[in-house]
Amino acid sequence: MYSEIKTAQMAGYLLFKRGGRMAYIKLMKLLYLADREYLLSYGDSMTGDRAVSMNHGPVLSRTYDLLKSGSQEEESPWDDWIAGESNYEVSIKKPVHGLDDDAFDELSRADKRILDKVFAEYGHYKRFELCDLTHRICPEWQDPHDSSAPISPKAIFMAGGKSEGEANALVQRMRERGLLKQFSSELA
Repeated sequence: MYSEIKTAQMAGYLLFKRGGRMAYIKLMKLLYLADREYLLSYGDSMTGDRAVSMNHGPVLSRTYDLLKSGSQEEESPWDDWIAGESNYEVSIKKPVHGLDDDAFDELSRADKRILDKVFAEYGHYKRFELCDLTHRICPEWQDPHDSSAPISPKAIFMAGGKSEGEANALVQRMRERGLLKQFSSELA
């Protein structure tokens, strides 16, 4: 299940680490790489988003839509955290000097460790360098030829070194957790 509030806080956390502003395409790549790393480390998606191949590399589909257009909802966690695209950049709406770890209450310590790792490893790249890099380091990405194509979690697991059997078992576990989360949310 997609979590807009968690994804917004992930974006906010990365923007905070960068000083509050970043090229939206770079942020999109960092979010994809963090979700991918979490998937490979913990067997689940951090965002609950669907990955797709696009011309400039892999992206998270719903998050990409939020980055490009903002939320369609009147009250949106994304719009509470992220200022829309301007000059190909996005920024955090919260005052950067007033933020601390407590502001990111939807992110666990494991989430922050993954985000810190991804930012340390890839945060220094320029936006199009990072796009080119994801073409090389994410074998699950396939050129969609001016379109988009879904990237399955199984493809990510296998690109990360899992066998087909391991990948199938992890995908099945993801489905079961997804059904449990959906059931739990319906009880609330």
